[in-house]
Amino acid sequence: MNFLESVKQRARDSIKTIVLPESMEIRTLKATHTVLAEGIARVILIGNRAAILEKAGGLEISKAEFIDPATDSRIDGLADKLYEMRKAKGLTREEAGRLLREQPLYLGVMLVKEGIADGMVAGAVNATADVLRPSLQILKTAPGVKLVSAFFVIVVPNCDYGENGIFIFADSGLVQTPTPRNSPPSPSRRRSRSLFWRRRNPWSPCFPIPPKAAPATPTWTR
Repeated sequence: MNFLESVKQRARDSIKTIVLPESMEIRTLKATHTVLAEGIARVILIGNRAAILEKAGGLEISKAEFIDPATDSRIDGLADKLYEMRKAKGLTREEAGRLLREQPLYLGVMLVKEGIADGMVAGAVNATADVLRPSLQILKTAPGVKLVSAFFVIVVPNCDYGENGIFIFADSGLVQTPTPRNSPPSPSRRRSRSLFWRRRNPWSPCFPIPPKAAPATPTWTR
């Protein structure tokens, strides 16, 4: 079983509910079709059901849950909770309701906060900063964690480098210029967020176009 298949199998073994706020983006709808067909997760799509199904065309996504912020009865209750969380920062109750009705990213994060969904996937049409903003305002970081970081897992077929062709690139979207104060993370957090460490000098013909610029970061060994 390859890496991606092992990730899918772990997901099937512990089915979660994932909210996808970018429901009018065709790649999101194709992913929804695949996830539901393969039994990887339950899916919530934010938006008008009829409009989303029309956009999906022949894709089978009818088994997804659809939450329309214009009509869903839970919006007012979620807005009340968002207001209580953010009123000290100047958010009004009216603004909280408008955010949830007009900004799918905020509604998606509130669904996670309230346990209606287990996670949210976004970024197909929204910038990283826009995806992170509601997450940091509503979910916040874990206790004792001040730095938010990210990484990509890249799988290269028929490659002897990395960990059997698997590479982790970090930090690729948030902490682009790490300093001795924020890199590397503590060993416990490093272990918890990483599956594989890249070997020394991993660059190879598997990646024919080398990066033009990259911050100086440590090279980790297993």
